[in-house]
Amino acid sequence: MEGTPIFSRLIFGLVEFAARKGLYDGASMSGGTAAERRKEIRRRTGVRGETYAYWYLRRHGYTLIAKNYRVAGVKGEIDLVGYDGKVLAFVEVKTRRMEKEDDIPPEENVTFGKREALARMARQFLRDWRLKDVPWRIDLLAIENRPNQQPVVRLHKDAIRQSGPRKRS
Repeated sequence: MEGTPIFSRLIFGLVEFAARKGLYDGASMSGGTAAERRKEIRRRTGVRGETYAYWYLRRHGYTLIAKNYRVAGVKGEIDLVGYDGKVLAFVEVKTRRMEKEDDIPPEENVTFGKREALARMARQFLRDWRLKDVPWRIDLLAIENRPNQQPVVRLHKDAIRQSGPRKRS
């Protein structure tokens, strides 16, 4: 595993270089209604944000074990799951296009309902994987995507706190 940090640094360097002008790629969109194009642009930006986040976390020492984890009956998904040292981190990735100074930061788009759903899915993940007594937390990785600029990334560890029993590191 000694080569993994070097590999992660190398790959993240390539991903970061590719994103030097932002994660947004609306120029290649054509066809469909305006609403369909906007939806596809948001989807592509989200996928690019999650790819960027994956390599960003790997670069920062996370060992990722799952992505896009879904639970039947619960709306949404956990974007990334991985270990940060001995702590299992469930990572919500929020990528937002920031075109004006008064745009809402990605962090503010995580609603109470989303927090509750993330906590339910995290607990289900622990049951599904039979992980008892594993310290865990929910992190938020916010990516501000400004046109023609490098993305701005903020990692908030233990950003979504939950009540109830849970081991802390």
